[in-house]
Amino acid sequence: MANHYFFTGFPGFISINLIKQLIKGNSDVGKISLLVLPTMKTKAQEELTQLKEELNMGESGPKFELILGDITKPNLNIETETNKQLIDSVRYVFHLAAIYDLAVPKKLAYEVNVKGTANVNQWVKSLKNLKRYVYFSTAYVAGKRQGPILETELDKKQEFKNHYEHTKYEAEVLVEQLKESVPLTIIRPGVVVGHSNSGETTKFDGPYFLLNFFDRLRFSPIIPYLGKGEAEGNFVPINYIIDATIYLSHSDKGIGKTYHLTDSNPYQMKDIYRMMLERLLNRKPLGTIPLLFAKVFLSFSIIRKWLKVEKEALDYFTFKSEFDATHSKLDLEGSGIACPDFKNVIDAIVPYYEQHKHDEQKHIEIR
Repeated sequence: MANHYFFTGFPGFISINLIKQLIKGNSDVGKISLLVLPTMKTKAQEELTQLKEELNMGESGPKFELILGDITKPNLNIETETNKQLIDSVRYVFHLAAIYDLAVPKKLAYEVNVKGTANVNQWVKSLKNLKRYVYFSTAYVAGKRQGPILETELDKKQEFKNHYEHTKYEAEVLVEQLKESVPLTIIRPGVVVGHSNSGETTKFDGPYFLLNFFDRLRFSPIIPYLGKGEAEGNFVPINYIIDATIYLSHSDKGIGKTYHLTDSNPYQMKDIYRMMLERLLNRKPLGTIPLLFAKVFLSFSIIRKWLKVEKEALDYFTFKSEFDATHSKLDLEGSGIACPDFKNVIDAIVPYYEQHKHDEQKHIEIR
């Protein structure tokens, strides 16, 4: 019997890529239901049409349906008759809908990330034929913790760098409570970047803030380091996240597990900074600006907007977190799936950035 998949977070970058790979490598995909906000209906339809064309599906392949709804509402605000059909037939749920912005206001982050996940959890428990509930968290639920961080750890009374981290932590706490009653897999990615071969991405955030910074200062005689940069930068390409997630979410080994999909051999931020500057401008950093000074500099909205850099991103230069991925590596053994060396990923994402840097839709709004 063909499987019925249900996604939140469409038409987001990760959900689109998950669906593409799912269809390419799985003949048992019968139907894919996509929960979208009414305000995103047109965009979702456009992305779906493009996806079908890219996969050359025509009338073949799985059936798609767009379902208007809202995770912040009870029963996800799905129409009653449609909901009854979903309850009987959905086998796989991928919950990706969230606010990912590091500068997100507290109220909005809580509404979507925590309340929304609570509603999805409640809805998932009503499904009669569920084979797997896959929840997308983040490695940064660790907050301000430093040193080794295990996949089995969550509540360590940690503090957080921003509302994004805090609300994703609170949401994961809620999902964790389902492990005894629901076949569940929790995915904790590092910072997701573009494809390791093509560089393709839909959003310039995370390490792309460095590229924005370098691009704005390309005519400056000196581009200094920002702080000591001794923290590890855990950046992972989208194709690794997708391949690992699909494999683990369909393997019995993944039931009841939490996985760090992170770089097991990360570089320090100062090395990432240098490599990205060399690849973009063929220059090396000279001198160092204290991170505190850089934060004060970015406290001014006009400067942040000109540089296209979020002040909150600088926090990731200082916290020396080490994400242990023992369970991920063990359960992926034999699959051929591994995180590429970020040095090689840079060779793909920087040219893509250079080609698309003037596309404002790829840049996030800087407040």
